[in-house]
Amino acid sequence: MKKHILITNDDGIESRFMHAIAHALGKDFDLSIAAPKSQQSWIGRAVSRTGSVSVEPHPELPWPAWTIGGTPTDCVNIAIGNLLDSIPDAVVSGINIGYNTTTQLIYSSGTVAGAMEGAFWGIPAIAISQEIPDTIFFEVAHNNGLLSPEWQVVLDTHAAHAASLIRELLDETVTNPALSKSTAQTRNGDAIVHNLNYPSKPAEPLSMVRTVPAPFERMSFFHPDDLGGYEFHFKHGKTLPAHAKTDREAIAAGEVSHSVLNFSGLGRDLNH
Repeated sequence: MKKHILITNDDGIESRFMHAIAHALGKDFDLSIAAPKSQQSWIGRAVSRTGSVSVEPHPELPWPAWTIGGTPTDCVNIAIGNLLDSIPDAVVSGINIGYNTTTQLIYSSGTVAGAMEGAFWGIPAIAISQEIPDTIFFEVAHNNGLLSPEWQVVLDTHAAHAASLIRELLDETVTNPALSKSTAQTRNGDAIVHNLNYPSKPAEPLSMVRTVPAPFERMSFFHPDDLGGYEFHFKHGKTLPAHAKTDREAIAAGEVSHSVLNFSGLGRDLNH
């Protein structure tokens, strides 16, 4: 029997980036998709506490799929708690349009939050993001991830690479030390998210390295608008030195960044 993966994202049900990872995973896994009706980037782990969250079948996709009028966290929680017949074997969130690196951006990311919700159910969870150059980012983001043929090849290659890692992660005989350790931690109740970031200029051959989220210098995400208020204004910012190779350093070198995020560590006494 094939293992079952639940897929979500924060760019919306129509995102071609999410469709790319679904097609790559669909060769070996049974899939379900629960994704937001509209753009939910930068919403973090928000939950729709008031009002009714709409859930509608989305028959346009070749897998069981639902369009959900809420956040990525809503999508995963509603799907696992109400829509699926059984707990999935993994939750995959993405592929996100743009990277999710550095400590501040990771905690703000709807993509990471979707995976995090799966991790809190005790399920292997993977967040996947694709760096996009500034010159084409807004065009790609506002066209549901529509890419030129050359860029589509890059995306499909990276989706296939991510799918191979997910297959290895879910293999009961996994021998990769990093993956086997994280699998054991998940089984022991830790909330583990594998955060993958793919470079816009991949080196050849494509290689993956273990990383840590880059520390980020203090900066504002807002600037004054014409109405006397403040509007969101993203800047890449400057990262600070870390004790190991960072996610930003990896993608700048054309490498795939693989950070293992243990959110259970928030509740532990660092002195023990």
